[in-house]
Amino acid sequence: QVQLEESGGGLVQAGGSLRLSCTASGRTFSSDAMGWFRQAPGKEREFVAAISWSGVSTYYSDSVKGRFTISRDSAKNTVSLQMDSLKPEDTAVYYCAAGNAATIIYHVNPRSWAYWGQGTQVIVSS
Repeated sequence: QVQLEESGGGLVQAGGSLRLSCTASGRTFSSDAMGWFRQAPGKEREFVAAISWSGVSTYYSDSVKGRFTISRDSAKNTVSLQMDSLKPEDTAVYYCAAGNAATIIYHVNPRSWAYWGQGTQVIVSS
């Protein structure tokens, strides 16, 4: 059974940093794209960042570009999201996602991703 499990969420002051991690189990994801989405209360799930199966290509939403960094360790089946200079508007539940290599082409659309974690809460106080 494929599972994605996020960790690292919490409460942080504006301007601070958090590092989210996602560990995949059930099969290897070394040939898959992986990504992060977030969903704030009353809002739709939105794309945050994605990384290709090779780790060579990364993509970010405009709202986090320059502040967040996605990385992966395929040997450990993990993907991480380093979040710096956090803002109150970054407050949301953050979800890890995985999909086949072609998913990276349509990475912004949540429907393109096959596997999801349960989410981890991030709260940024002002």
